Amino acid sequence: MSRTVQALVAADTSGIVRNATIERRTTRSHDVDIEIKFCGICHSDLHQLRAEWAIDNYFPMVAGHEIVGIVNSVGEAVTRYAVGDRVGVGCFVDSCRSCSSCKRGMEQYCGGCPEKKDGIHLTYNCKLKDYGGELTFGGYSTAITVDENYVVRVPDGMELSSAAPLLCAGVTLFSPLSHFGCNTLKGKEMKVGIQGFGGLGQMGVKLAVAMGVKSVTVLSRSAAKRKEAEALGAQFLLTSDAAALRREASSFDLIISTAAATYDVNRFFDLLVVDGHYCLVGLPPNGLHVNAFKIVTNRRSLVGSLIGSMKDLQDTLNFCSAHNVECDVVVLEASKVNVALADLAEGKNGTKRFVIDLKSLLPETKVEEDDRIDPNDWEVHKDGKVIPASADVSSRGLKRKAA
Repeated sequence: MSRTVQALVAADTSGIVRNATIERRTTRSHDVDIEIKFCGICHSDLHQLRAEWAIDNYFPMVAGHEIVGIVNSVGEAVTRYAVGDRVGVGCFVDSCRSCSSCKRGMEQYCGGCPEKKDGIHLTYNCKLKDYGGELTFGGYSTAITVDENYVVRVPDGMELSSAAPLLCAGVTLFSPLSHFGCNTLKGKEMKVGIQGFGGLGQMGVKLAVAMGVKSVTVLSRSAAKRKEAEALGAQFLLTSDAAALRREASSFDLIISTAAATYDVNRFFDLLVVDGHYCLVGLPPNGLHVNAFKIVTNRRSLVGSLIGSMKDLQDTLNFCSAHNVECDVVVLEASKVNVALADLAEGKNGTKRFVIDLKSLLPETKVEEDDRIDPNDWEVHKDGKVIPASADVSSRGLKRKAA
């Protein structure tokens, strides 16, 4: 039988969430029922709540894919977890399990298979055709039910609130760093750049330093980030300093860009060595324009990396536990989530990640609104789709600020 739980729900693209209830599915034989303790707020939550990406956006929406909690009950066939275990759930909660990517243990790149209508099951904002149009709801809620094969174990001794952002921000950087050999002997000879120094960038620096990379450099347009970057063991390169960029030409083996805004990517290709890699993990909503000559002339690679596999996710938690790598977080009560979303949009979180304490979400909890949240300040992506169409407040001319 399904169960009713509290959640922070967005009814439309207004960017505002409110306290409401949702239904969680009936527990299946391989399911784990999780009491959510904490859920991180990711920048991708902001984009999807506002329908800023060229994807289908389903409402009502419950965001959140950095979920940690305690196992409350398990299905009769579950073998991996028991009641009381500390566990986490990341950006997806199932996949087709039969395509070439799934068979290779790269579920995040699931391409689907003929015998199923659905490919990857995103933790939220995903409509499942194989399950009668079931809409997935994320971790801004008090409980979630997930197949045991898509749950990871949080190591003993790791603070749950700090572990939450590792399930997206952590693995998003751990996966490409590992893929390109930073955690092997090769990494001892590599010069690695982390572009952008927010929550993602901070994790990238901490992980690369812990992996023993020869040289780690933060690339940032903000000189104010220098001291904090150097305190973590990184060098600093101010991207607005043309002379400094020229001095660093042809020196980086790998640059990982966490930038989520539109920018000129071409000038950073000159920083790469021959056969160097420029890896995107941030998702600029309007794409990037690439000058092919910048890549071809030195056999440089422009690549992307999407979160990580289930193995990557567990490896991230285990590595961070073993090397005392933590994400700096600001824990907030559920009533403050709109304030946090507004702060995130303005970049006020700096290198810290906001994490919601879901124990504070009760039926009587009143979620504060924030006057800074104004749908006139962003655009629903022209190539995206809001479902149902009535949830697109831009079509209603909604204005929240005084004229």
